Amino acid sequence: MSQSHAVEAPDVRMADRVRSALSWLAASWIAWEFGYYLQYKLPGHEGSVHLFTILSTWLGTPGGEAPFRLFVAGMEIIAAILVLIPRTRVPGAAFSLGVMSGAIFFHVVSPLGIDPYEDGGVLFKEAVFTWAMAAFLLVLHRDQALALLRRFRPA
Repeated sequence: MSQSHAVEAPDVRMADRVRSALSWLAASWIAWEFGYYLQYKLPGHEGSVHLFTILSTWLGTPGGEAPFRLFVAGMEIIAAILVLIPRTRVPGAAFSLGVMSGAIFFHVVSPLGIDPYEDGGVLFKEAVFTWAMAAFLLVLHRDQALALLRRFRPA
């Protein structure tokens, strides 16, 4: 073994450890963010009901706000679980990216607005940051993400 290989191995291991730590941090943020807001969505907290009423009225969602709110909560539970399991982290990140893309879209184009609670847009900023963490995971694990895309591409 040459001298250069002996020097490269510790650097590679360190890079892998840093990459793994960053992956866990991003995944933990996403899971925490989705999990935190379940306390408002699942029991039908007044603020959550208000936001989903605005959206369901605007969209004409059958059944009103509750099915829409609970559907979103269910998607967030699935995304949080998937992103925490290393084997399903990439699909979980992709799913999280989709969920957050929907949240950002509705904040921007619907009557909900970017600052529905008049608190400086905290909810919107958290959605954007969570979207960024999901995108970061996909970049960090780009080989797996590209393999997943190739697997499901149309024939």
